[in-house]
Amino acid sequence: MSFKKNLLLSLLLASTFTCSFAQKKTKKDQLVTIETSEGVMHLVLFDQTPLHKANFLKLVDKKFYDDLLFHRVIDDFMIQGGDPDSKQAPAGTLLGKGDIGYTIPAEFSAALFHQKGALAAARNDNPEKASSGCQFYLVQGRKWTATELEFQQTRAARPFTEQQKTIYQNIGGTPHLDGSYTVFGQVIDGLAVIDRIAALPTGQRDRPEKNIAMKISSKKMSKRKIHRKYGYNYSN
Repeated sequence: MSFKKNLLLSLLLASTFTCSFAQKKTKKDQLVTIETSEGVMHLVLFDQTPLHKANFLKLVDKKFYDDLLFHRVIDDFMIQGGDPDSKQAPAGTLLGKGDIGYTIPAEFSAALFHQKGALAAARNDNPEKASSGCQFYLVQGRKWTATELEFQQTRAARPFTEQQKTIYQNIGGTPHLDGSYTVFGQVIDGLAVIDRIAALPTGQRDRPEKNIAMKISSKKMSKRKIHRKYGYNYSN
């Protein structure tokens, strides 16, 4: 069996394992931590996107992301990382084309949207909207007026709920990406880190002039403790 097929088989097995536990509504979850020179962020991953959750945790467990860069940042939009070619990449190197050799099928949910702090999968312009196996972005975005949201809704692949409109108006995000890129997690602590990274001076292809390396880890923690420590409310 080829290396690529082995990767895909491992991913499918991992996702099946994740789905089975999600159905049992476990009392614990994986708290993801992203450390950077600009600060630390904590995230949760969504059970509604089991393929993306299993794949991301698998790569984190293998320390795949450690020392990779946030190689593309755009103020009022997002910060992107996960390109394996970015590790120790010399200054001026054009990044963003690196991959891991497989993609993840899109997992869209009307309940998951591009609010500020959303963790979403990058992708190329493929018709299935399949996600990169490794590259991701964290949403910064901006706040939108009601009139602007009406226009953005025509650009998005689905309508916004009233709750989503309220969040886009008061917290911010990138609403026009909804339904086109898979959202599979959320920053629950450290949103200001996204702001600091997004504000950095950039060069070609929006690469920061200052290298921003990441270290990502995960730790199993009770949902009650995550709620108590970070204020995140689980729906189940």
